[in-house]
Amino acid sequence: MAARGDPERGAVTVEAAIAVGALIFVLGMALAALVAMADQLRCVDAAREAARLVARGDRQLADQAVAEIAPAGARLAVRTESGTVEIEVRAAPAGGLLPGVELRGSAYAVLEPEPEAPGAPP
Repeated sequence: MAARGDPERGAVTVEAAIAVGALIFVLGMALAALVAMADQLRCVDAAREAARLVARGDRQLADQAVAEIAPAGARLAVRTESGTVEIEVRAAPAGGLLPGVELRGSAYAVLEPEPEAPGAPP
């Protein structure tokens, strides 16, 4: 009967493979978190710009600004009441590595008064 050898043989290789896999997973999640943070800032910037544009009366430009500034697939919600406008921009994180996470940016602005028509009585 042949000797089987050391039963511990190869254990270091398996432990190293598990450690490398865990390290790659942690680095991937850290990278996904950094991308999500950057996209969160883009949502906030898009909401701020859209609030400014809607307050001026440029709703179409607000939609265009959100499409250019916010992450792909972002949705714009506009709520106007009592002279103010509330803007909310929502998006999913890029890459889909963080399921269940939704990015959201919101901004508020006071609506600007409509300009008077030329020749209108004061």
